[in-house]
Amino acid sequence: DAILPPARPTDKPLRLPLQDVYKIGGIGTVPVGRVETGVLKPGMVVTFAPPSLTTEVKSVEMHHESLPEAVPGDNVGFNIKNVSVKEIRRGYVAGDSKNDPPKGAGSFNAQVIILNHPGQISQGYAPVLDCHTAHIACKFSELIEKIDRRSGKKLEDSPKSVKSGDAAIVKLIPQKPM
Repeated sequence: DAILPPARPTDKPLRLPLQDVYKIGGIGTVPVGRVETGVLKPGMVVTFAPPSLTTEVKSVEMHHESLPEAVPGDNVGFNIKNVSVKEIRRGYVAGDSKNDPPKGAGSFNAQVIILNHPGQISQGYAPVLDCHTAHIACKFSELIEKIDRRSGKKLEDSPKSVKSGDAAIVKLIPQKPM
């Protein structure tokens, strides 16, 4: 009883990674996912990334009940206008088109720790990354620096490779939109 529930980030821009998309007869396209940040309401105009597809939310439901709004932690289905089930899929992220809508990333820098990998990892390696509900191969395009895995301090600029136990800042390029 002494544990306080975590503060729900309702003040941040909406981010809702899609877990699935259904076509429901008589209703239409219904994406399903958990609200991570922000608030989802009927009447809102949402943008899906990476395709930058924008549409209006007709209704929001949780456990077959209509909701006036969905907040972080809620697993919801929401009905959208004029979008076919083929246009959006698991791994896409929905956000408010008027408040910092999500965008696909052409590349990004990441801090990685190599836990257990045979041999060395160098430029060109392309493992599958899991980001929310997306699974996408991302190529190591540049090893920016090797860092101390505990302190985060730089150990070496532009290392040729990294191995198990190393931590590094790397530039990753998704092999399809993410």
